[in-house]
Amino acid sequence: MKSIKHLVALSLSLALHGLVLAQANTPHVDQQQANQERRIDQGIASGSLTQHEAKRLERGQQHVDNVEGRAKADGVVTRQERARLNQAQNVQSRHIARQKHDRQYRQ
Repeated sequence: MKSIKHLVALSLSLALHGLVLAQANTPHVDQQQANQERRIDQGIASGSLTQHEAKRLERGQQHVDNVEGRAKADGVVTRQERARLNQAQNVQSRHIARQKHDRQYRQ
């Protein structure tokens, strides 16, 4: 009887843990991060980003990753946290676009 209670308690614990992790999912944020990193890599490869610009943009990407990590830290990403993440990604996206098209090229 005790083993059944333990099994049920363990099952409930795992189920609740799964729900918490599901609430901390940010697939849209992850996809946008991957797209932005790809844009930076493409700019490096084409020469449209200088080394200094690329480093600055990569620091910006790290900032967005840090914001995401703090949002996920408690297991739930609230609507306000998602809005903050979205805003940080939009700012970073504009920075990437400006730097790639500013007519500075790697020598």
